Amino acid sequence: MATTVIPFGPQHPVLPEPIHLTLKVEDEIVKEAVPALGYVHRGLEKLADIRDYHQMITVCERVCGICSMIHGTVYSQCVEELMGIEVTDRAKMLRVIWSELHRMHSHLLWLGLFADAFGFEALFMQFWKVRERIMDINEATAGSRVIVSVNIIGGVRADLSPEQIRWILSELDTAEQEIKALQDTIMNDYSVKSRTKGIGVMTYDQALELGAAGPTLRGSGVAQDMRMLGYGGYESLDFEPVTEPDGDCWSRSTVRFREVLQSIDLVRQAASKLPEGELAVKVKGNPPEGEVYQRVEQPRGECVYYVRGNGTKHLDRLRIRTPTFANIPPLLHMVPGCELADVPVIVLSIDPCISCTER
Repeated sequence: MATTVIPFGPQHPVLPEPIHLTLKVEDEIVKEAVPALGYVHRGLEKLADIRDYHQMITVCERVCGICSMIHGTVYSQCVEELMGIEVTDRAKMLRVIWSELHRMHSHLLWLGLFADAFGFEALFMQFWKVRERIMDINEATAGSRVIVSVNIIGGVRADLSPEQIRWILSELDTAEQEIKALQDTIMNDYSVKSRTKGIGVMTYDQALELGAAGPTLRGSGVAQDMRMLGYGGYESLDFEPVTEPDGDCWSRSTVRFREVLQSIDLVRQAASKLPEGELAVKVKGNPPEGEVYQRVEQPRGECVYYVRGNGTKHLDRLRIRTPTFANIPPLLHMVPGCELADVPVIVLSIDPCISCTER
């Protein structure tokens, strides 16, 4: 049987991310997928040589816009640990609130794109309609819809008033109703199931062996979430990782759908436990010699930051491992054996962010 080589990406009408796969296809069945990266490499880690440790927050927030708050948080936590700075409880909880808002708008954006991948345009528009409500909250509380830039070394630069918190909770109540109205469609609709059930299967053991992260991992039944480590203000909140057992595209989409509702609950918990106190502590001097790494849970999964100080205002080293980098090997395992028409759905099921991966 003849083998056809088909390039998938880096520009594709379904997929917004510049990921390139060389697909070897026999009779509409994919036999092999080979990735090619490097289309958006920006050298952001190298900027630590010429930007001081305060300025690097701005750089890290631009590794990926849709999870910029969490990039800024984990970088700040690294420098704060290196310098021995204890952030106030109020600042930690405010970071949780904005982080979970980012997780919501990331998952809602993805749910819309995922619906678009298998041709469900109406569902795409409905998810993005709900996402606009979350983006409006970001803009009203931090001045920007995407990159909110509230993190500073030692805490946060913005606060939430009691009136703002009441308004946020009211908006989330409405968003929750709108999201639940879509639940039957995303989980039980025949068209959705026919394009996602049993497609791109990765078992529990395979997910662990291949090093999957985030919803891609939890969609195979592995209950692992870095928020369970209790970093920041998460140690005060009550929640369990969202998992689904089947390891297919449907399970991964269901995990993300359920995590949107979980994030709404976490914001409610954080708002109810928001203590009084200062927004930030004063920071003096430069990071001492030493090294620190932190693990946090981004919308796509575990993100690892490593920083090394040398006693000057410039870090000696900044290294980032993002979740999409971890999820590419699982993707290359899931694609072979599928039909060519299912490739966009499987690729989107890991929620790829090439901007994060290449930095």
